[in-house]
Amino acid sequence: MEESCTKKLTVGRENLASSVGSGSLDVLATPAVAALMEGAAAQLAQNILDNPALTTVGTKLCVEHTSPSPLGAEVEAEARLVKTDGRFFEFELFARDNAGEIARGTHTRVSVKAEKFQQKADCKYEQI
Repeated sequence: MEESCTKKLTVGRENLASSVGSGSLDVLATPAVAALMEGAAAQLAQNILDNPALTTVGTKLCVEHTSPSPLGAEVEAEARLVKTDGRFFEFELFARDNAGEIARGTHTRVSVKAEKFQQKADCKYEQI
């Protein structure tokens, strides 16, 4: 079983705090680094499931963003599987740029039947 997965990103204007509204500086936004780390965890979980009828959804994300990355920086996020419990997957998350670690955190995902979950969400919209 795979135990880790990485995703990479070159910081572009669309990833800056000044662009996403999470701050005023031209540095990698915390929501962007969180999404990159969560994406690595989602990919790892999907690889483990190996069933196209199933997917995972995030249920908890805790991120500490400790160092800024400027426009153009190369960022790599890694998700490491630390525990599975039935439908639940728990991960440790890390992100780094060329100067070292920039963020770390934890993340929980739960497997769901993709079609059924989507229908449940779509029904909420129909009720509005």
